[in-house]
Amino acid sequence: MIPSQEDLWFLPLGGTGEIGMNMNLYGHDGQWLMVDCGVSFNEPLTADDLRTSEIVCADPRFISEQKERLAGIVITHAHEDHVGALPFLWRRFKCPVYTTAFTAEVLRRKLAQVGLTDQVPIIEVKENETKKIGVFNVKWLGLTHSVPEPYAMTIDTPAGRIFHTGDWKIDKKPILGDAFSPAAFQALAKENILAMVCDSTNALKDGFSPSESDCYQGLLKTIEAEKNRVVVGCFSSNVARLVALGLVAKETGRYLALIGRSLTNMVSAARVTGHWPDDLPIIDAAHLGYLPREEVLAVVTGSQGEPRATLNRLAADNCFDLSLEADDLVIFSSMRIPGNEQAIDRLAEQFKGRKIRTLQAHETDLTIHVSGHPCREELKQLYTWVQPQLAIPVHGEPKHLDANADVAKLSHVPDQLIGRNGDLYQLAPNLSIRRQQVKVGRIALLR
Repeated sequence: MIPSQEDLWFLPLGGTGEIGMNMNLYGHDGQWLMVDCGVSFNEPLTADDLRTSEIVCADPRFISEQKERLAGIVITHAHEDHVGALPFLWRRFKCPVYTTAFTAEVLRRKLAQVGLTDQVPIIEVKENETKKIGVFNVKWLGLTHSVPEPYAMTIDTPAGRIFHTGDWKIDKKPILGDAFSPAAFQALAKENILAMVCDSTNALKDGFSPSESDCYQGLLKTIEAEKNRVVVGCFSSNVARLVALGLVAKETGRYLALIGRSLTNMVSAARVTGHWPDDLPIIDAAHLGYLPREEVLAVVTGSQGEPRATLNRLAADNCFDLSLEADDLVIFSSMRIPGNEQAIDRLAEQFKGRKIRTLQAHETDLTIHVSGHPCREELKQLYTWVQPQLAIPVHGEPKHLDANADVAKLSHVPDQLIGRNGDLYQLAPNLSIRRQQVKVGRIALLR
């Protein structure tokens, strides 16, 4: 299956029909371009199944068997579900990787862990820069998300121009970076965008996603009322949340410490690339045990209930750096990824059994977590600005894809194509979906 000079194809191998392990292919004139190469949690089969400690990625066999046609890999941003599989899979592709400075720094650290230091050609790009990658001309457009330097892109070919959003939201008061600017996306209305391939994660939710600044205020109000130790579990790649917690520590007279290799790596990458404020100190986690309870603010890994992560060790009271006591508080500042609910609830019950309090986002009126993805009004605005001929919902379960397509239709986008991983979207010369043209699956990546 090789695209001709007249063809423009979109082929999702992961992330369309599910949340996580994003892997997308665009095909034109005998070549392919990959956008993102991420991981997902391996969902447990039963309540007693602890396989959430494993991660999985989309099976790349289709493209690895014709890697000579893979012009390059573009990574939109540094979240695990977009970049986490690349260190494990790159040997199957052996092609250049294009991404921004922060994501490149995160990726280099991951590559070092699997013995690929200085072996992967990484080309760093900047906002509004255009790169020719084989037969594809790719231009990067800045937007807002919960990680430094998130980018959308246009992918231009003689057969048509595509706008690929990546992960995004309209954040007018972000903790990191500039506020969302509509101008670049309003300008796309004049560029005859054939297809807009768009994030669907929050397409079932009305209104707008709250700002990261709202989350900072909610965490501040929650933590400033506490008199004992506070532990916050969140995703290590959510640098905006880590900066917000650094600000909270500064304003509440607490010392911020990080427990978990992925957290320390992410903050180190943020420092190197200029995204960590110089006036937000972090102490060595080994010092936590010497501090009064009211001065402790620890940020840890394991908010999804992963058995080997720090939160589980704290619940079992076998964390080397910190022990919790009755009436300390554990805050879950993250979403409950579908499939992980039982593991999270078991973890919370384990804390409660030791009289350690827990707080999840759905248990409080204060905003202690916000999504980095657009709700329906944000989707409507972007569709209205860009005015594509076709909407292709991705990055979501079937119900999210359907809801995204509904917003596109209401926003006067003429056509919507809803498919699944393995479906071949023929965008040019004729518009259609060929169902299950590629065998898809997942492969486990143990950590």
